[in-house]
Amino acid sequence: MANRVVVTICGEDYTFVAEESTSYMQKVGAYVGDKMNEILNTAKVGRTDAAVLTAANIADELFKSQAAAEQLRGQIKGYLDEAGKAQAEVSELKREIFRLQQRLDSRGK
Repeated sequence: MANRVVVTICGEDYTFVAEESTSYMQKVGAYVGDKMNEILNTAKVGRTDAAVLTAANIADELFKSQAAAEQLRGQIKGYLDEAGKAQAEVSELKREIFRLQQRLDSRGK
């Protein structure tokens, strides 16, 4: 069921309708508002330009986060591959130890 919440961004009220929780939507709205206020306070631009710049900045953050997540997935895959190889090596060494123990036992009998 969709939740509705009124979020104030730069003095304007917006109604968000989403499946996410009210607190999550408030958090999203606050983030956008903070980013817009940051631009409005540092650049001499109107609200429309500030909104576009805010959207561009948030898209930049998204793309950088996605790239970082992909890099981490690659590192994890590499670690898992290394762990798999190490596990196979351990298994082979255990088999070798077992064979050597059998040879020792057969010589001792």
